[in-house]
Amino acid sequence: MDAIVFEHVTKTYPGATAPAVDDVSLSAPEGTTVVILGTSGSGKTTLLKMVNRLHEPTSGRIFVEGIDISSLPAVELRRRIGYVIQQIGLFPHWTVAQNIATVPGILGWPKPKIEQRVDELLDLVGLPPDEYRRRRPHELSGGQQQRVGIARALAADPDILLMDEPFGAVDAITRSHLQEEFLALRVRTRKTVLFVTHDVEEALRLADRLVVMNGGKVLQHDTGLEVIARPASAFVAELIGSEDLMRLLRVMSVRWFVQPLQPLVAANGDHAVGLNASLRDALNGLMRTGLGDLPVRDPESGLLVGQIGMETIRAQLRHETPKAPDLEVTAFHELPAAAPGQSA
Repeated sequence: MDAIVFEHVTKTYPGATAPAVDDVSLSAPEGTTVVILGTSGSGKTTLLKMVNRLHEPTSGRIFVEGIDISSLPAVELRRRIGYVIQQIGLFPHWTVAQNIATVPGILGWPKPKIEQRVDELLDLVGLPPDEYRRRRPHELSGGQQQRVGIARALAADPDILLMDEPFGAVDAITRSHLQEEFLALRVRTRKTVLFVTHDVEEALRLADRLVVMNGGKVLQHDTGLEVIARPASAFVAELIGSEDLMRLLRVMSVRWFVQPLQPLVAANGDHAVGLNASLRDALNGLMRTGLGDLPVRDPESGLLVGQIGMETIRAQLRHETPKAPDLEVTAFHELPAAAPGQSA
């Protein structure tokens, strides 16, 4: 089922000579992260804000979980959708716990339920409740404030999360850590996420589906792998940087190229590369160890889920695109180490 559907949606601001969003039709399947990528003025944020009716479309329809959002009161709609923005917007004189409890409090949840939910969410975003629930925003780093913002958006357990440049205001190292935590959070919560960014590497790292916009139009909507391998236009190719092979290694995920794990490769579990790592990380590991193949480990389960080899990297450097697995990678238990005398 599609959680969000846009049907021929157009938005033209008063006095504008061209629409900010121009006849957009696309969908976000349930439980997926759809990243909207584009330069400034491409229409990506306007498209996002029409989902929770911060902007109203000039024409077309938007459905959330099968319901035409124009039939819902805006306040009711917004309570059903989590919303995270770059500026975070925490209430400065409230504690972390009070900030997270904003929507549950409005919905009239009993106090014990709210307190339990706050602690659950602080654990989920990596902030120990005993240490952080009584702090105020000015006592937090930028990355910690952003984590609280995400926890607040998840407080009422919405099925849909809108994220507008959520990591854009933090330094590069913190941003990378937040992206990694977001990937882990996505696995645990199974939310449908509409995520806006202008950062190509962030988009390719986080997206299940990638939407490329320019001039209010959707130029391409596909998996990140397909957008990289077969850009729909010269603009998309330039934006993605499809001719910069080393950059592609940095932004292409290991998970796209995992192959079935062989016992001799599994024996090298100490050298495993993460499922969410980049092909550049895999290449570094292969060159450092001198191995032909590395096992791939799921950071959530801790299990080995497959392998990746030098030939995959070579294929990408030759600008070939290995066929992505048809099925989701299924984790399995560690295989026994190779017998003495066997080489890996």
